[in-house]
Amino acid sequence: MKRMTCRQLGGACDQEFLADSFEEMAKLSQAHGKEMFQKNDSAHLTAMQSMQEMMQTPDAFQKWYSEKKQEFDQLDEL
Repeated sequence: MKRMTCRQLGGACDQEFLADSFEEMAKLSQAHGKEMFQKNDSAHLTAMQSMQEMMQTPDAFQKWYSEKKQEFDQLDEL
């Protein structure tokens, strides 16, 4: 199991997520993002807008995803 924060994954806070795979980590982060969207959290809304803009350029998103996955892979197991 590894730990990453919302901020490490492009978000706006230090909420921690624990997961065994990067794919699971991404799902936890997305669920948190949806919760923050429903709460109309301005910092998270700004982070989401930046992420959405990046996703408009497939190469930029692929690069981001690869870098975050590599960061996850290099984390120590808890």
